[in-house]
Amino acid sequence: MGLISAAVNSVTGVAQSQWKEFFYCDAIPSDILVVKGKKKSTGYSSAARLNDNVISDGSVIAVADGQCMMITEQGKVVDICAESGEYIYDMSSEPSVFMGDLDESVMKVFLEIGKRFSFGGVAGKDQRVYYFNTKEIVGNKYGTPNPVPFRITDRNIGLDIDVGVRCFGEYSYRICNPILFYTNICGNVSDAYSKHNLDGQLRAELLTALQPAFAAISEKGIRYSALPGHANEICAALNDALAPKWRDLRGIEIVSFGVSSATISEEDEKMIKELQRTAALKDPAIAAAHLAGAQAQAMQAAASNTAGAATGFYAMNMAAQAGGLNAANLFNMASQQQAAAQSQQSAASANYWTCPSCGAHNQGKFCTECGAKKPSGALQYRCDKCGWIPADPTKPPNFCPECGDPFNADDVVS
Repeated sequence: MGLISAAVNSVTGVAQSQWKEFFYCDAIPSDILVVKGKKKSTGYSSAARLNDNVISDGSVIAVADGQCMMITEQGKVVDICAESGEYIYDMSSEPSVFMGDLDESVMKVFLEIGKRFSFGGVAGKDQRVYYFNTKEIVGNKYGTPNPVPFRITDRNIGLDIDVGVRCFGEYSYRICNPILFYTNICGNVSDAYSKHNLDGQLRAELLTALQPAFAAISEKGIRYSALPGHANEICAALNDALAPKWRDLRGIEIVSFGVSSATISEEDEKMIKELQRTAALKDPAIAAAHLAGAQAQAMQAAASNTAGAATGFYAMNMAAQAGGLNAANLFNMASQQQAAAQSQQSAASANYWTCPSCGAHNQGKFCTECGAKKPSGALQYRCDKCGWIPADPTKPPNFCPECGDPFNADDVVS
């Protein structure tokens, strides 16, 4: 017993006048997952067959896009089709599986639990037709009633803490393996199986899976505030976390996951900003600018002191002396660090040479791109006045862009 495509069957020309029943399914609503097949009967079928959705040999079955048709016998799956078209049900043929865009695991499951032949090739007493909605089921809302742990790391400031994230949004899913969905979820539905029967369970399991999913996202150094921009990564992490229950047991998978908002507590937000601000002040130049701004505000406050400007400035000077540093010292420190960094860069770039064969820049004796040996006569230039080094040390400009000094033989370093 199996399905034969009406388009390639030899009786296509007379199929319309020979079929006993015609099974079809109207457009399945977005909130319905499974429905029984509808039957149109001709004069060739008996009145006894007009009940329910029992199918007989020679019946024609129509499958539309976004649908998967399944035939069951005594509650067991015997045929399945997810490719749009019209098919003739032939009990004398071997069962067929038209997978369409379904998960590859459908064939494996069918071979394990699908019934190949029964009753010596004769139809059983109860063969029924069901249609599954394989389109993306959208508009499923979620929200975290309690904060979900989320690890925040910031290598720039050495931050590594756990906070609680609240988020809400919508997700979508689809039936990727109708056999598993039928076997473990809906069974022989009386009329239709709605997604509302699953909403509560799926939402609870989704929120539970958010914790390992967020852990996988935070390991990549993604901030909680950037979660809306990483929906694809979250979706993949959720599918990994939910695979044993959703994909392997129920035959469904998450298609998309949207985050409308992600927030943490005001205390945690304030703490993180304070730590970032403090870490930024480790840069002497930033610290100097911050101190200069604070001193300017202090001078304005001192000038408007109710006890007199002299008293205000005296207190301000006492505070500055107690601090031990002033903006000028910090600016000098920043200049020294910048000069030291430039000196290190100049020293590191002093041995650069350009390979004549491939044009790559190198420091060693051999080219890292083509393996050519460093030419013995390759001259390298560095400004003898300010230390500036060209991007290609072997091809200097006529004048240094930093100090304007002309390049000549005095600027050759090797």
